[in-house]
Amino acid sequence: MTASPHVVVIGAGTLGMCTALNLVEQGARVTVLEAHSIASGSSGRSVGVVGSQLTDPFEIMLRVHSLRRFRQWEGEGLRFNHIGYLRLARTTSQMELFARSVEIQAEAGLRSRLVRANELRDLVPHINPDGLEGGLFGPDNGFLDPHEMCNFLAGIVRAKGGEIRQYRKLVGVQRRPGGYTLETDGGPVDRERRLIDRERRLIDCDVVVNAGGAWAPQVAALFGQRLHIWPERHEAVVIHLDEPLGYTMPMVMDLVNGEGSGLNFRHEKPGELIAEIHKVNSIAPEDPDNYNDQCEEQSKVDLAELLLERVPDLPGARLGRGWAGLYPVTADHRPFVGPFDASEPTLITAAGAGGYGIQLAPVIGQIAADWVLQGAPVSVPGSQSLAPSAERNVLGH
Repeated sequence: MTASPHVVVIGAGTLGMCTALNLVEQGARVTVLEAHSIASGSSGRSVGVVGSQLTDPFEIMLRVHSLRRFRQWEGEGLRFNHIGYLRLARTTSQMELFARSVEIQAEAGLRSRLVRANELRDLVPHINPDGLEGGLFGPDNGFLDPHEMCNFLAGIVRAKGGEIRQYRKLVGVQRRPGGYTLETDGGPVDRERRLIDRERRLIDCDVVVNAGGAWAPQVAALFGQRLHIWPERHEAVVIHLDEPLGYTMPMVMDLVNGEGSGLNFRHEKPGELIAEIHKVNSIAPEDPDNYNDQCEEQSKVDLAELLLERVPDLPGARLGRGWAGLYPVTADHRPFVGPFDASEPTLITAAGAGGYGIQLAPVIGQIAADWVLQGAPVSVPGSQSLAPSAERNVLGH
């Protein structure tokens, strides 16, 4: 590996941009290739939630790394809305898990606290606590605009000498001694000459990072790899209110380790909430180039029923526009970060973060950069387990 390798990052979503930033900060030469525009895939369709209210110590630790970066970027101008994050519990055993989470987060320097059922309305006055034991609340969590985040990071990458080529789809790969020659399609054609400069289409590099999101399996196939990432369709809907709430509603999530309705909703702006159903029953992976990116009417009906159960008295609530995006999901619901094949350490995967791509992007970018520059994830303990090993890279979602 050269002291300053040329790394091509495939994909300009949050994972790709965070990887590119970590690399340029450490002296690598970086080119980002994006088949469309920055944040045009799953990232741009996310609701942008960043939270640490989980029960697994490793998952919490990953978010400690991410939140450190978010705080830094916020200080540099990235907007972050600290509305808080409330995860609901339906059982005493879930509350016991939440109590342990409070301890783990406190040890890591994060603020969180348990909320009993009779205290839930102190945080969300409109909530119906029936059937709930309580919740886990993090006051410093919140949301951001993922499109804004990607473009914010792109600005830093460019300022540090990195290059971002949009509308450049990877179409061919040739291995060569010490690296790769990548071929892209032509991108926007020169309007006067109507010619595509072939030299512009070819890129020689030392290392490739596959951060293609829902397209990561297609990118992997160009390198002869079979990456098992299932693009799973998820829907979100805007909720309009007749009048603004007299408080800022935190993110509310009814899902603990796969148990719960999957309903989540949060403040977006005065008089407007955003909601989604976090659980789906996909019978087949979606084609990221040809899927229904609009919200289906039955989904709105299902969502309305769940909202009526949990927040029945919202002032004049009505459903507005909806949309769908893709969660790139692995079989064990943890991201792939690392080399697919130990014999080819110059080809790194950074994909498959599912619905947690935004909040994990900073730490995934950090781990991917470690693999590129150090040959191992030296800065994040335990993250070797995220490599797409044969045991993890299997069918399932």
